[in-house]
Amino acid sequence: MLICRPATPEDAPHIVALIAELAAYEREPAAAEATPEMIAAQLRSPSPPFECLLAEVDGAVAGFALSFRSYSTWRARPGTYLEDLFVRPGHRGKGVARALLSRLARVAMERGDGRMDWAVLDWNELAAGFYRRLGARPMNDWVLWRLDGDALEAVAALPPRDDPSTA
Repeated sequence: MLICRPATPEDAPHIVALIAELAAYEREPAAAEATPEMIAAQLRSPSPPFECLLAEVDGAVAGFALSFRSYSTWRARPGTYLEDLFVRPGHRGKGVARALLSRLARVAMERGDGRMDWAVLDWNELAAGFYRRLGARPMNDWVLWRLDGDALEAVAALPPRDDPSTA
């Protein structure tokens, strides 16, 4: 039997294991820094920075959908950003990803969210095809940008300018 349920702090080891498996699938195994202690502490906080749905098949953790709230200025409504959707290889093709995404979409609709967004690696045709079949569309005119590490620190340290027009 397949169930999708909200993760609890006690699920942190499962979440971290899924994150590590996803990082390996996305060819970045060394990039995953999450620990069970970090995830559990964040889920216990008064305002957790993320939400996580776990899919279980016959009591075994099969996958997860990790998301957080976003906001659309144009729609003046909150949204949901799907950071990660991952299903373990042995459970793929059995409706697990569909169940997770459907549950997340219901949560978003119940909250009055105006949209759900996520990114897909350009080589991940399996995921792109899955999302297209559900009616999602790529935002080809938009390019995802990121500041992290030294670049993030450098920008944070920039002094203010006297003339805002030169920003």
